[in-house]
Amino acid sequence: MVEALLWSTLVCAAFALAVRLLLPRVLAWRGIWFCWHTRFGPALVFDSEDEDGTTVRLLNVNGTYQSVCYVDDDLLWVPTCEYHRTWGREVRRRFGPASEAPEQRRALVMGGGGYSFPKWLVAYRPDFSCEVVEIDPAIKRIACERFFVDRLLEKFECEATGRLVLEVADAWDYLLADEDGYDLIVNDAFGGNKPLGRLSGKEGARTIRAHLRKGGLYIGNVRTPLEGRRAKALDETVRAFETEFAHVRVIPERPEEPRAKGNNTLLAW
Repeated sequence: MVEALLWSTLVCAAFALAVRLLLPRVLAWRGIWFCWHTRFGPALVFDSEDEDGTTVRLLNVNGTYQSVCYVDDDLLWVPTCEYHRTWGREVRRRFGPASEAPEQRRALVMGGGGYSFPKWLVAYRPDFSCEVVEIDPAIKRIACERFFVDRLLEKFECEATGRLVLEVADAWDYLLADEDGYDLIVNDAFGGNKPLGRLSGKEGARTIRAHLRKGGLYIGNVRTPLEGRRAKALDETVRAFETEFAHVRVIPERPEEPRAKGNNTLLAW
């Protein structure tokens, strides 16, 4: 009995090892890049096409899509997601053309993923320097190697200019430690029933206001439906920010489907 159990255990262990060794090769043969070790589970990177037939690259972590980007050279820094495009429009509306900036502005992006919005900021808003805080070093490495962040750093000479700084840290702690303030704070880190984590309540709203410079803008990604029980997090976040900011606005990603989960943009200034 003991001998049979031992053999069974050895066979299972050998099978698991074989799967672990062979799976990345099998996926690579199918054009899928695989990484076992991220903070939130295995990651897959693969290319597909959008509705227009344009090639896009996707990042899936533990079954959840984290980021998407174009792969064509002339589209590398263009956001693929509509909510990121919305953010770009709001930055232009709030701060005007980049050429009119009297001095360098500071931006903090909380949550890296594929670094879609930071890439847009660096490429199209030379009036901003950008600090991106990603908690998972594996995700940062994937973004650099597979989502063209390394190419961005080189093309725009970010190491020399300091226009893009990539930090691996807890974004909340990083924000609390800052003493100079930001012109733009973006929260693109979300998960579960608390899409903005500690920044969803009154303490978070007070913290954001305390670290925004005069005339600054906060942008948050609140991934919830607009209506129904699951919209509670969005409603609570709006009320919390209304206690600290004179202006709070929500731009829904999917207004035609109010009960479907979407990347809704929360603006506060």
